[in-house]
Amino acid sequence: MRRPKITIIGAGNVGASCAHWIAARKVGDLVLVDIVEGMPQGKALDLYETSPVEGFDTNIIGTNNYEETAGSDVIVITSGMARKPGMSRDDLLMTNARIVADVTKKAAAHSPAAVIVVVTNPLDAMTYVAWKASGFKPHQVVGQAGVLDMTRYKCFIADEVGCSVQDISALLMGGHGDDMVPLPRYTTIGGIPVTRFISAGRLEDVITRTRNGGAEIVGLLKSGSAFYAPSAATVTMVEAIIRDKRRVLPCACYCEKEYKVGGYFVGVPCFLGRNGVESVIEVELDAREREMFNTSVTHVKEQVGKLREFLAELATK
Repeated sequence: MRRPKITIIGAGNVGASCAHWIAARKVGDLVLVDIVEGMPQGKALDLYETSPVEGFDTNIIGTNNYEETAGSDVIVITSGMARKPGMSRDDLLMTNARIVADVTKKAAAHSPAAVIVVVTNPLDAMTYVAWKASGFKPHQVVGQAGVLDMTRYKCFIADEVGCSVQDISALLMGGHGDDMVPLPRYTTIGGIPVTRFISAGRLEDVITRTRNGGAEIVGLLKSGSAFYAPSAATVTMVEAIIRDKRRVLPCACYCEKEYKVGGYFVGVPCFLGRNGVESVIEVELDAREREMFNTSVTHVKEQVGKLREFLAELATK
C-alpha cells in the first residue's frame, strides 16, 4: 500500500521542525528540500536516525532538486526570509514573493494533484502568490494562519484562567498576526463562554498579546523567529489533509463570494480534508467584528496590490 508523501520546502527551523512532527506522528513519508547543499540531506539523515528510538518507519529524503518530490500529496512551503527585530511581516513582501513563486512553480510541476500549505510570511499574500505560481485550483492552496494564532490565543487564555489548554475552544479570523480578528463570542472553556472567566479588559490584553505573539518571540530570540508553534500548527493542517479528517480550522482560504471578499486569501474557518479546503464556513459577525475583518481584508488587498506587476510578470512565464 502506498504511503502518503509530504514535501517540505525549506529546511530551516520551521521546515525541519515540521519534518520532526510529521515523522513523530507517522503522517507519511518525507522529502525535505532546500537550496543549501548538504543541509536538507544532513537534517533528513539526522531525523531518520531517530526512528529506532521513536518507533516510526517513515522514509525521509533530503535533496536540493525537485525530481524526488514527484507525486507528493501535500507540499509545505516554509522558504523565505524570517523576520528580524523591528521588522513587520510586510517588510518581507517582495523578497519572499519571489522565493515562494520560484519554489512553488518547481514543486507544482512534479505534483499537480497536491495540496499546497503555505507558511511563509506575509502569509495571506504569499498564499495568493503560491496559487498564481502553481496554476492550481483555489481549494488546493491554503495558508497556515489562524491555526497558529488560535493556539497562541488558547495558551494565553489558559495562563489567565489557570485551566487546561485542552478545554479551550476558540475561533479567530482575518489576517495572520497583527490583523487577527478575535471572536470572543465563539470562545469557550469547557463549553462555557470565556467571558464568564475573564473580564473584558483582561481579555483584550490576552488578544493584544496573541496579535503580538510572533513579535514577542522575535524580540526574545534577538535573531530568528518562532518555529516550534508554527511548525506544530502546520502539521495539524497536513494531518487533516492526509487523513481526510475534515477538521474545522481557521486557515487562509480563497474567498470570492464568501464574506464578500472578492477573490483573495484571508483567514476564515473551513473544513480541511483530502481535497484541501473542502468548504469555507461563514459565521455570523457583529458590526465590530465585521469592521475588523474588513480592515484585515483591505490590508491583504493592499499587499497583493503591491505585487501586481510581479504577478503579471509571473503569468507570462
